[in-house]
Amino acid sequence: MSVAPPRYDRARLTPGIVHIGLGNFHRAHMATYLDDLFALGEDHDWAILGAGVRPADARMREALMAQDWLSTVVELDPRGKRARRVGAMIDFVEVDCANGPLIAAMRRPEIRIVSLTVTEGGYFIDPATGRFDPTAPEIAADGAAPDRPATAFGAIVAALRARRDAGIVPFTVLSCDNLPGNGDVARAAVVGLARLSDPGLAAWIDTHVAFPNAMVDRIAPATGPRECAMAAAFGLGDDPVPVTCEPFRQWVIEDRFSAGRPALEKAGVTFSPRVHDFETMKIRILNGGHAILGYPAELLGIEYVHEAMADDTIAAFLGKIETDEIVPIVPPVPGHDLRDYKQLILQRFANPEIADTARRLCFDGSNRQPKFIIPSIRDNIARGVMPTGLILASAMWCRYCEGTDSRGRTTPPNDPDWDMLMATARVAKQDPARWIGMRAIYGNLADDPAFVAAFAEALHLVWDEGVGAAIAHYVEG
Repeated sequence: MSVAPPRYDRARLTPGIVHIGLGNFHRAHMATYLDDLFALGEDHDWAILGAGVRPADARMREALMAQDWLSTVVELDPRGKRARRVGAMIDFVEVDCANGPLIAAMRRPEIRIVSLTVTEGGYFIDPATGRFDPTAPEIAADGAAPDRPATAFGAIVAALRARRDAGIVPFTVLSCDNLPGNGDVARAAVVGLARLSDPGLAAWIDTHVAFPNAMVDRIAPATGPRECAMAAAFGLGDDPVPVTCEPFRQWVIEDRFSAGRPALEKAGVTFSPRVHDFETMKIRILNGGHAILGYPAELLGIEYVHEAMADDTIAAFLGKIETDEIVPIVPPVPGHDLRDYKQLILQRFANPEIADTARRLCFDGSNRQPKFIIPSIRDNIARGVMPTGLILASAMWCRYCEGTDSRGRTTPPNDPDWDMLMATARVAKQDPARWIGMRAIYGNLADDPAFVAAFAEALHLVWDEGVGAAIAHYVEG
């Protein structure tokens, strides 16, 4: 098997982007789009400088430095795997606890975009309000010491201050994280942090810096021995950080940039003022589908997503909720039939080559449920429908957090708030209202008697009759 090398002269690339967070998703998504664009002979002044603010980023830097910043990306098409070496990144900024090298890189005039993949939970959002939390300890620390910031947002604020003072056009801040209104969320974090130390700078950023919203999509599982073995099969046995991903990818961006942008539309990116519609479609149908699928699979001892899709009971559960309770509340999207999109998502989940794990889908439910499941519950209730399938899916999250699966095996911690969730779930076994009383997650749904009753019924059903029986009860109506 052969590996496709970059189809351009990397020595002729110059940087235009600093990207913070060089995980698998970035290298399978943004970096591959730029790699394709460069192969067309376009925009060679938009190469990536990698960056990070965590110890894991330093380890990634060392691994990629050893292979001249090239990333191996293996596309897991059931019809046959394809491997490529992505060369869109040409350097990786030294990782430093005070972020001096990162700030210096972002200050350079040729850097016109700073992009981020810092995970959904990395934006310091107060779950109770859904807004930026200026009291978060890391944010408060950066606000008190803006010249030695520890967070990515603190470094961005410091770099923008330096550019303003030097008369350099500000860069665009482009979030590539899977968040509703991710550009607006990034703006709130950057402006909110700046306001703690320099209200004038905060006002300047709010006026002059672009924060386009974007919808991103590609499944890229975590790298482990299986993924390293795949790279080795292509003759790349010395690559410790290969990326595997599905063939499908999508990127929709608002065309709002402070200092220009690469012609990514030539590589398949969609520029649209209706990013929110694309985003809602993806978050409700795909990410919501992940949550619906993941918890019953984990509870039943099913390791892989494609194996869960091969389970007739779980597949029927997912399909019925998507058809009856999610697709009807998703707004129309230009150029997409939502029913066709749902079928595409189900096909993607069933791809056996991905070997995505149910455990990964279950991670960080305290952050993901309020984004992927609970909004769909609210929208159904608003249209006069009690979404018993979605409520059952959320009850299964509660059952999962109790800490044992259906066979009595211990569930390893899988959420930053695991201890609190486990304690609450164990009380909720007898008193379900305690679970939905977590207002940071469920908000005022706890004040809706019909929802409270439906959730209690679902949770008792899961505990009393088991996961499979509870699903069958819903599927059979």
